[in-house]
Amino acid sequence: MSKTLDHTILFDIYAPLLTEKQRDTLDLYYNEDLSLGEIAESAGITRQAVMGCIQKCENRLEELENDMGLADRFRKITALLDELEGFETDDPVAMDIIGRIRELL
Repeated sequence: MSKTLDHTILFDIYAPLLTEKQRDTLDLYYNEDLSLGEIAESAGITRQAVMGCIQKCENRLEELENDMGLADRFRKITALLDELEGFETDDPVAMDIIGRIRELL
């Protein structure tokens, strides 16, 4: 998995634990795909300040994942569900349970 994709997943999970400024910056960078220059111009700061903020946020996201492991658990649960769906079954109860678990993710 690419580092950017991994950070995007971590951002989706841990965004509420960042400051509003950090969330806004990462949202523009990851989700809106703006360049450092575009973010800097809209925020009235330098490209270096934007890059520093992004690096600090990425480090924080990695720390949060190391402490809580929510993204790792999500990946493991998803892999197990994929494995379960690979079994031949016509049991509607089992398929319903798998579907309800997927909805929680």
